[in-house]
Amino acid sequence: MTQVTMRQMLEAGLHFGHQTRRWNPKMKPYIYGPRNGIYIINLDATMRQFKKAYNYMVDVTANGGTVLFVGTKRQGQEIIAEQAERCGMYFVNHRWLGGMMTNFQTIKHSVERLKKIEAMQEDGSINRFPKKEILQMEKQRIKLNRSLGGIKNMRSLPDVLFVIDPKKEEIAVSEARKLSVPVVALTDTNCDPDGIDYLIPGNDDAIRSIKLLTSLMADAVLEGKARRGEEEAVSAGEMEAAMLKESEGQVPAAVESPESTEPVAAAVESPESPEPVAAAVETPESPAPAAAAVETPESPAPAAAAVETPESPAPAEAESPKSPDQAE
Repeated sequence: MTQVTMRQMLEAGLHFGHQTRRWNPKMKPYIYGPRNGIYIINLDATMRQFKKAYNYMVDVTANGGTVLFVGTKRQGQEIIAEQAERCGMYFVNHRWLGGMMTNFQTIKHSVERLKKIEAMQEDGSINRFPKKEILQMEKQRIKLNRSLGGIKNMRSLPDVLFVIDPKKEEIAVSEARKLSVPVVALTDTNCDPDGIDYLIPGNDDAIRSIKLLTSLMADAVLEGKARRGEEEAVSAGEMEAAMLKESEGQVPAAVESPESTEPVAAAVESPESPEPVAAAVETPESPAPAAAAVETPESPAPAAAAVETPESPAPAEAESPKSPDQAE
């Protein structure tokens, strides 16, 4: 967290409020007392409220949220633009257009027109138009850039609205309330604190006080972005380590484990299993007799005796002369 001291707040003039006759009674809890016709703001309350707002901004941006800086006061226009660009967020430092948030889709059409004119100027295609139209488009570009130049890259509504002087930016605060967008505001003694989620009591007129608070909020945004980058790096490293560990655990189990391959081999190459299969397909009832009838190595002699018997030539010769006599 960016350190800010009470002395820095005193030097910036954050403790000076408005005239006593222009105060808002709802700001009484944050007022120390009157001095020379003006109210003095209690900087202890300012420090407490600032820490809450700072931590909230860090948390929002750490979760990927966006912030819209709003300050149309003349003394704060350049500061708002500078600090918003420094932290990479959006800003409105000229007149707030009605419906800039509640009618955001229509505002986007004007933003597209601004981008189109800028693109034509960059590629030189604008020179195809007559000089009168070129001058008109240039005037239109300047006008749109003044009002919408800080939000031309904003694709959706912001997650937080940071406001300098919510009394002057009453329209912006009311639109944020309608859309349930949280508001962080530097609030003076003449402002109404209702509708402000994170109120920072302080001088909203002095250049130094505006610069101090705006720069601190920009630091909060940068801190949240840095935390988000660290968390993404850590999560990516953890995911990579988990995937590596998982891959290392799967390779031995599938390739090198002897326990897993033995059951597979037993199921595929076991000599006991093919015999029932063959018996069930070819000879379901009597495989052994069929094999004995076809190829029986035990009975070659009887088969040879039935076909070629060398022991009985005499009986065959004795019977051969009797058969022709009987025929006569």
